[in-house]
Amino acid sequence: MDIQRRLAPRVSAEDGLKGPPRYVAGVDLSPPGPSGNAVGAVVVLGLPDLQIAEVQVFEGKPGFPYVPGLLSFRELPLVLGALERLVTAPDLILADGQGLAHPRRFGIACHLGLLTDTPAIGCAKSNLRGLMEGALPPERGAYVPLADRGEVVGAAVRTREYVNPIYVSIGHKVSLGSAMGWVLACCKGYRVPEPTRLAHLAAAGRISSREPIVLGNAR
Repeated sequence: MDIQRRLAPRVSAEDGLKGPPRYVAGVDLSPPGPSGNAVGAVVVLGLPDLQIAEVQVFEGKPGFPYVPGLLSFRELPLVLGALERLVTAPDLILADGQGLAHPRRFGIACHLGLLTDTPAIGCAKSNLRGLMEGALPPERGAYVPLADRGEVVGAAVRTREYVNPIYVSIGHKVSLGSAMGWVLACCKGYRVPEPTRLAHLAAAGRISSREPIVLGNAR
């Protein structure tokens, strides 16, 4: 869409975090149920312990069909509804989807970061754009850049030894190096980061919404 190309230049690849984040949020959307409604979910975790601080969901009918490359137009209204219910403001958001590694350089993580003015990272389970520049070593923490038309758009990152990588890209207000570091810090024995893994469960109704849990001095 033209709107993606117009907004893409506003994405910042500079680190916008002022010190280590205290709270990180993962977001996801469930498939529509028999009624046609889907559930947007956000799970906020404290760092560095990755304990759940708050869970919120927002249910409604997606107003946009499923179209590859246009995921944000389908998911964001319900995800934003869940984010607006939060009491605990996240310092960083992880989205189960692409950021810069997108045909129009504007995936859901970019859209989410711009709309919330919050550092955001795309953490995708499949590669939408870019070729791996070399072989990926088997150990946890190994990565290789993803290049598209001479531009580095993300990285394939091994989050578990000998397990398929996830594809990390800039959403907004974060550098690629920092994005990879925070994604690895948010992994807890699974291939995908804990915030997006738990958001997927919350969207499916497997984690109930819960009031914020105060960790130290809540903002």
